[in-house]
Amino acid sequence: MRLFWIKTAQVWRLGMGDMQILPGSRHRPPLKRPVWIIVLLSLVSIFLICAYVYPPRSSAACYMFSSNGCKVFTDWLPPAPAREYSDEEIASHVVIQDILSMPPLESKNPKIAFMFLTPGTLPFEKLWDKFFHGHDGRFSVYVHASRENPIHVSRHFINRDIRSDKVVWGKISMVDAEKRLLGNALKDPDNQQFVLLSDSCVPLHDFDYVYNYLMYTNVSFIDCFEDPGPHGSGRYSEHMLPEVEKKDFRKGAQWFSMKRQHALIVMADNLYFSKFREYCRPGMEQGRNCYSDEHYLPTFFYMMDPGGIANWSVTHVDWSEGKWHPKSYRAKDVTYELLKNITSIDESVHVTSDQRKQVQIRPCLWNGMKRPCYLFARKFYPETSNALMQLFSNYTTV
Repeated sequence: MRLFWIKTAQVWRLGMGDMQILPGSRHRPPLKRPVWIIVLLSLVSIFLICAYVYPPRSSAACYMFSSNGCKVFTDWLPPAPAREYSDEEIASHVVIQDILSMPPLESKNPKIAFMFLTPGTLPFEKLWDKFFHGHDGRFSVYVHASRENPIHVSRHFINRDIRSDKVVWGKISMVDAEKRLLGNALKDPDNQQFVLLSDSCVPLHDFDYVYNYLMYTNVSFIDCFEDPGPHGSGRYSEHMLPEVEKKDFRKGAQWFSMKRQHALIVMADNLYFSKFREYCRPGMEQGRNCYSDEHYLPTFFYMMDPGGIANWSVTHVDWSEGKWHPKSYRAKDVTYELLKNITSIDESVHVTSDQRKQVQIRPCLWNGMKRPCYLFARKFYPETSNALMQLFSNYTTV
């Protein structure tokens, strides 16, 4: 047995000696991964995610991330499904869309309806008589006198008074009077354009210029813009929901010129008008004031036919003084230069009522071409009548 273990040990030593000693496996040093790049990309990703979830509030920071300005996370979500309309909304939309889709009523003698909203006698009736002279059969006149029976001096105004009612500034009675004028003017099938004017309005061009400007375009000149401030969306009441949403609430001057189809849908509307009658008036909750004559038509047309309106009024008014009421012109103010300056304006300007006081400027496009914006102007005191009569032929020359 001992001999066996000695021989085994000798064989083992012999085998180990005859074996080649292989070199050991080479160990490579660990790779230097670009850790700093990964960390940097991670930080940038986190920064951008935070910027979208918690957007910066300054305009400079907003536009650093997007040309569209600040957006919250919800803006990137799919739009919410459209709500279901009520029976009244469906009926209203069907009627309105049917009217808008109808071809315009053709007339062999198309006319403009000039609708005057006045408390009494028109101080510029002689000036308007001069404007209308020689154009019989191309216009109609309607007068809504809310306080006293007017005394007329022009044959174009005699027997043109309609049944009138009391009008209170800032209240729905103002819109009632506008609809009363439209209703009377629509009785004449030849009336194709409907112009709302006040007692302080004067013409800026001769009749032919005004006629061609209004007749040969397919839009209505209704002032409409979005004002996020206290005198715009700040007047909105949630009681108008669901028919009128805050995102659709608009503002604009009440003095309009509209085509026949648009006049018809205004008369056909009761649903949206009732919302403004009930929830847009002076002395609303929390001390807010809402004036339906500044909001009803702009909001209604923005919702029903936004592409069918020009978004500016053809009646000029000067709000540059920043007061509650626009600038009024005295006799000493009326000059040829003033009137020509107004008639040369070819951009409409709106200013928001929030702290930013954002100035919104749009070119006045007539059939795609930049043209002067205004056909009429207000507010002129009665004492300016003689000066305007003397200048009329000069400043109305195209």
